[in-house]
Amino acid sequence: MTADESRTEAGFKERTRVDAARAALAERVAPVERTERVSLPAADGRALAEPIVADRPVPHYRRAAMDGWAVRAADTFGASGRSPAILRPAETVGPDRAVRVHTGSELPDGADAVVVVEDVDRVGDELEVFDAVGGGENVAPVGEDVEDGQPLYEPGHRLRPSDLGLLRAVGVDEVAVAARPTVAVCPTGEELVADNPGPGEVVETNGLTVSRLVERWGGTATYGDVVTDDRAALREAIRDAVADHDVVVTTGGSSVGERDLVPDVVADLGEVFVHGVALKPGHPAALGAVDDTPVLLLPGYPVACIVNAVQFCRPAVKRAGHLPVDPLPTREATLARKIPSEPGVRTFARVRVERDADGGDAADGEGDDATPTAVPVRAGGSGVLSSVALSDGWVVVPESAEGLAAGETVAVEDWEQVP
Repeated sequence: MTADESRTEAGFKERTRVDAARAALAERVAPVERTERVSLPAADGRALAEPIVADRPVPHYRRAAMDGWAVRAADTFGASGRSPAILRPAETVGPDRAVRVHTGSELPDGADAVVVVEDVDRVGDELEVFDAVGGGENVAPVGEDVEDGQPLYEPGHRLRPSDLGLLRAVGVDEVAVAARPTVAVCPTGEELVADNPGPGEVVETNGLTVSRLVERWGGTATYGDVVTDDRAALREAIRDAVADHDVVVTTGGSSVGERDLVPDVVADLGEVFVHGVALKPGHPAALGAVDDTPVLLLPGYPVACIVNAVQFCRPAVKRAGHLPVDPLPTREATLARKIPSEPGVRTFARVRVERDADGGDAADGEGDDATPTAVPVRAGGSGVLSSVALSDGWVVVPESAEGLAAGETVAVEDWEQVP
């Protein structure tokens, strides 16, 4: 019996748990060592490659923190509603003289405080001040926000829009960040065509979907041409992809059928350390490595491909790009009907989230604060792409459960969000 026949006969008698498969993959994904300098707008979401220290203080001048009048605090001593201090408006601050300022204005020389505009009445050529202020009151000193030379961020920090604003404020125009990991996406299958399918042909969608997800997750995707079900062609495509990419992803041909050649090709070139994962839909996934480059073998059915891409490709791309694998955004919902699941298998059930016309729960109509309803789209059909494209997320049934009952409060994962 050949290796192919043995694998086909054996099927998936043992499947690796999702967490164990992810841990095995993480051991083989190395964060990229390449760095590059980019402008601040281009640095959004990227991981810093070097520490950042403030080049200048913020603010770099004494500024008014409120609209009002810049004064010498001593000139307002004892001022009250019954006994206002009398000052005169002027161009410069001096004894009993005040200068009009606005929030953010530079504080004039000689001033050490600002009286807010609500506490001053202008009567002819005089100012009646009804509230005494202390030195420094309503004034932002130099470096109040950030001191000159203050350490701000360490390598590995993922830059957010607020970080970019702070960096611009302290005089940073560009930063060194970890290079985006390069990911080759190789769709496989002799039945796949670009468009206008004939009988027995299928339009290629997995490579398009996965490559766009890779870009969202912080990688740079190379969306390759379809590779037919031919051992030599697959071998050449994978060998070429491994040569100049940090991660390689194939779609299709990952199971144990006669035409599922990709696992054996990868095993021949390197190793396959996981084949068959205890998740649904999409258990015929495999994980391998060639020349120390991780190779992810995703199933050909579209929903199964997406589920496995989120579970394995997402953490691989983020780890390679020095980015944290944050939990997916979730929202609570009440399950409309039962979701069945096989014990020992992690199930990803596609759902549609519904609210009533007033923004509340479509089931009980309790208003804006009511929990929405999660309506299962379908439990099976890993080849039905519309079931995931037209859903609002999925509910994860853990391996320890035999399903979820109608009426349970569940967390709906929005897998298409960026984190």
